[in-house]
Parts: sequence; C-alpha cells; structure tokens
Amino acid sequence: MNFDEQFYRLIDLAFLEDVGDGDHSTIACIQTEVKGKAALLIKQDGILAGVEVAEKIFQYKDANCIFRKVKSDGEIIKKGEVAFEVEATVHSLLQCERLVLNCMQRMSGIATLTKQYCNQLIGTKTQLLDTRKTTPNFRLFEKEAVLIGGGTNHRFGLFDMIMLKDNHIDFCGSIEKAIEKVHDYILKNHLNLKIEIEARNLADVKKIIEIGKNKISRIMLDNFNPEQIVEALKLIGKDFETEASGGIILENIKSYAATGVNFISVGALIHQAKSLDMSLKATQ
Repeated sequence: MNFDEQFYRLIDLAFLEDVGDGDHSTIACIQTEVKGKAALLIKQDGILAGVEVAEKIFQYKDANCIFRKVKSDGEIIKKGEVAFEVEATVHSLLQCERLVLNCMQRMSGIATLTKQYCNQLIGTKTQLLDTRKTTPNFRLFEKEAVLIGGGTNHRFGLFDMIMLKDNHIDFCGSIEKAIEKVHDYILKNHLNLKIEIEARNLADVKKIIEIGKNKISRIMLDNFNPEQIVEALKLIGKDFETEASGGIILENIKSYAATGVNFISVGALIHQAKSLDMSLKATQ
C-alpha cells in the first residue's frame, strides 16, 4: 500500500469516527451551500508540520475548496502567526476542523522535538532515527513529522526490515541460531530486506562479528553508555552499520554522537512529544 492509499484510508476512518451519521450541530443551523473562510492560527512557537496534510484533507472533503499556504512544513513558527487560509463550504470547514487540528498539533509537536534533537547532532555524522513507538493507526503522520523535523525514519513496520531484538534471540535460543535462521529465510524467500541485530553487551558484539559478516547489515548497541560504544566500535570497524539505542535523551545525545556511531534511535521523538496549540478560526 502506497502513501496515498494509507493516507486516505486513515482519513476515511477518522471522518467515520468523528462525523458518524452526521455533523448535527452544523446541519441544524447552517445550509449546505453556504461558504466560509477560516485561518489556522498558531498559538505556540515551534516547527510547523502538517500543512500538506491539512490541504489534502480539505480538498478530499471539498474538491472546490481554495487553500492558501502562508507557512510551509518545516518552517519556524511563532505565536500569533497564520499557517494557512482556506475557503470552502462551512459544512466542510467544520467537519475538517478537528481532524486538521489534531493532525497538525500532533505533527508539529513531533517536528519541534525532533528539531531540538537534530540541533544537538550538528557537526557530527550521526543520523537521528525514530522507532515503532508510535500511536496505533497514526504512524504515517508521526513518521512524516519526524522527517519534517530533520530526522530519519527507521523501518516503518515489521514488514520492511528484519530486526532481531533481545526477545527474538532469547526465544530462538541464541544469537548464532537467530542469525542463521534469518539468513536462510531471506535466501529461501528471495527477500531484499536488511537485517539488524541487537547486542546487549560486548560479548554479544563479538559473537555477531564472528558469524554475522555478509549476513547482518547493522548492529544495535542497546543500553550501552558512550564509553562502551567506543569499545564496541573499535571491534566492529567498518564491517557493519552501528546504531545506539536506549536511555538516550536530549541532554546526553551529543555525548553518544561524539562516539562516531552511525545512527541514534530515540523513541521519545514521538511518544514524548507535546502537541503544539493551534486553532482554526472563521475569518471575513
């Protein structure tokens, strides 16, 4: 399923959830043909995300709407500014209002936090990754917000990359068994999927290096401190991509990036982000 297919399925379900059998408040007092104008008002400073989403939502609901962007995704925004203006039937404006606000507030909060993390990585070669710690059925927009904030998407789901985490290894029986089984599975099914494996300590790193060359693409150093990562990188060299994960926050991410690790994954980009305050107001 491509981006647009996922997008419109999500929007259809969102309208079904919110509108149900009708927006009775609007139906009761406003005729269907009446048109109106509204503007998206910024009420908190941050990074804007979701303007493109908002435009698609309004156009999906009212193909004849007029949408004028004042700000673009990724721009710095200040309280009191206007992000966009839209003209459509009042019924469309009011039915889209909460969906648009919910998407944009959430996305802008994620983009703002992601930008703060990315700013800590300036001058390093380390890339910032998100994770699968997302809101069910809203992952499409949350990961898009990470991109807008300057981060990089990790795998989208369980289907587009193989990641052998601690539970996989423990249930399988050992690192060796997990690697061999997954490598055989890839070959047997002719899959073009990268394989990442989690290491919990330096002993795990040594095992992975010993049997994983030409099979494993990336080693995740889980809950390693910066000093331990430096030691692990000496062992790994250039044979594998490296990713640091676990316990990494805004206040310490710079020390992790200073190790030279290729990637740092931070679930907090999404699950700890606070939505920015915005409102959609009628205009003349």
